[in-house]
Amino acid sequence: MKKNSSLIVLIVCFILGFSIRVIGLSAYPPGLNWDEVSLGYNAYSLLKSGHDEWGKHFPIIFQAYGDYKLPLYVYYAVPTISIFGLTPVGVRLPSAIFGSGLIILTFSLSYRLFKNKYLGLIGAFLVAVSPWTVFLSRIAVEGNMAAFFISLGLYFGLTGKYKLSALFMGISVWTYNSARFFTPAVILFAVFHFRHKFEKIFSPLAISAVFIIPMFIQMFNPAGTARLGWLTLLDSGALAQIEASRAASDFPIPRLLYNKVTYFSYHFVSNYLSYLGPDFLFVNGGSHYQFNIPHLGLLAPVCSLFFYLGLFFLVLSKKPESKFLLLWLLLAPVAGSVTRDSPHTLRAITMLPLPMLISAFGFIEILKHSRFFKVPVTVIFVIGIVYSFWRFSFTYTSAYTRDYSWSWQYGHAQVVAYINSVYTDYDEIIFTKKYGEPHEFVLFYSSWSPEKYVSDQKLVRYFKSDWYWVDGFAKYRFINDWEMSDFVKSLSKPGKYLIVSGPDNQIIADKLLDVKFLDHKPAFTVLKKII
Repeated sequence: MKKNSSLIVLIVCFILGFSIRVIGLSAYPPGLNWDEVSLGYNAYSLLKSGHDEWGKHFPIIFQAYGDYKLPLYVYYAVPTISIFGLTPVGVRLPSAIFGSGLIILTFSLSYRLFKNKYLGLIGAFLVAVSPWTVFLSRIAVEGNMAAFFISLGLYFGLTGKYKLSALFMGISVWTYNSARFFTPAVILFAVFHFRHKFEKIFSPLAISAVFIIPMFIQMFNPAGTARLGWLTLLDSGALAQIEASRAASDFPIPRLLYNKVTYFSYHFVSNYLSYLGPDFLFVNGGSHYQFNIPHLGLLAPVCSLFFYLGLFFLVLSKKPESKFLLLWLLLAPVAGSVTRDSPHTLRAITMLPLPMLISAFGFIEILKHSRFFKVPVTVIFVIGIVYSFWRFSFTYTSAYTRDYSWSWQYGHAQVVAYINSVYTDYDEIIFTKKYGEPHEFVLFYSSWSPEKYVSDQKLVRYFKSDWYWVDGFAKYRFINDWEMSDFVKSLSKPGKYLIVSGPDNQIIADKLLDVKFLDHKPAFTVLKKII
C-alpha cells in the first residue's frame, strides 16, 4: 500500500471513529451520572474560581464525594467546559477526544511493531468501531486518558525516545487508578531489561520519578487509599465469608484452607482469567451497565477467532515485538483483578488497544497461511465487524437508552430545570437522595457559582461511613427518600415548600409534575406544600 493511500485510509478511520464518538453525545447515554457531573462541576469551579468544590486551590486530587478522583480529566475538561458550558458535551468531549486519539496510536504502534500498514489500519479500524472503545469514549471517564498516555508512552519507548516515553507513562498515573498498577510494573520491567545499560535509562527514570514518587506518597495516605478500600477483594464481606467457611468446614485445621491468602489468591486468579476469556471480550462484557451494554461483547464476536489465533502465533513467535505484546497483555488485567465485581470493563482499560491489535495480527496471519481462503475469510471478517457495529449502535440508541436510563440517573436534569424556572417562588426546596447525590446535579445543571457554594452559610456537609454527605445549601434540603414522608409531615414553619420525592412516597401535598425514566417508569414526583 502506498504511503498516501494508507494515510488517507487512516484519516478516514479517524474521522469515522471521532464522528461515532461525538454525534448525539448529549443524548446517548441518556443522562449524566454522578461521577460525570462531579468531574464537570469541579472543572467549572476551577475555571471560575481556581478552586474545587471544597475550596482547595488547584488540587492534585479531587475530594469530590470522598472517592478522591485523580486530577487530569478535571483539568482537561476546563477548556471544553469554557467553550460548551456545563453541558454533557462540555464534560464528555475530553473522553471522546482521547478515545479518538487511540485510533491513530493503534496504527502507529502496529506499524512500529510489525512494519505492516494493512495490520495497522485494520487495528485502527477495530478501535474506531468496537463497542468497548466507542462506549467508553462517549462518557466522561478518566480511563480513556490512561489508555492514550500509556499507549503513547509505549510507542515512544519502542522508537527509542525514552525520555518522552517516561514523560507520558508518568503522566498516565495521574489519570486513572488502573494505570497506578500497570505503569510502575512496566517501569520496573524496563529497569530490569536495561540493567546493564543504566546510563541509558538514568534520565528517563528521573523523569518518571517526578510523577511516580508523588503518586506513591499519595497512595499511602487516606485520600489515596479511600477508593481501594471500597473495591478490594478483602473487604468486610470477604472476611465474613472466610469465617463462615471455617465454621462449616470438616477439615481438621480449617484455617489452612480458609484464610486471607487462599481467598485472595483464588479470586485473583479467577478474576484475572476472566479478563482474557471469551465471555468478557466477545459475548457478555462486564457486569456494570454504565460501561458497556449488558449481554453484548466488547468486541465483535467474529474477532474471537482471530484474537485467540493471534495470541497463539505471538506465543510461538520468538520476535521481540511478540514478547512486548505478551508482556503488556499479562500485566494489563492485574489492576482489575485485585478488586471486586470483575471482570470490569473500565478497570481493564490498560488492555486497550491490545485486543484490537492482536485480532488484526491474527487476521493477517490467517491470510498469510490461507492460499485459497483469503477472499471468504476477508468477507466473513468484514461482514462480522459491520454486523457487530450495527447491532451495537441499534441497541445502544434504542433498547439500552430506554431500559437503562435509570442507571444514568436520568431525570435530574429535567427536575433541576423545572426548579430553576420556579426557584424564586419557594422558600425551601426539599430534594430526595433516592438516586445518589442530588446536590451535585443541582450545582451542575444550575451552573451554581462556586464561590457562593463554598461560602454558603447554609451549606451542611459532613463525613460519615467513608463518604462526604451534603444535607443542604441555599434553599435546598436533601433528605433520604425513606424519611421523606415523615419529614414533610413534620414541617411546621410557615412558607412555600417545593418537594422533589421518589415516586413511591405517600405525601399530602399538591402534585405539580411527574418525571419518568425513558421506559416510562416513574422517577420523581414534584409537589408543592404551603403552610
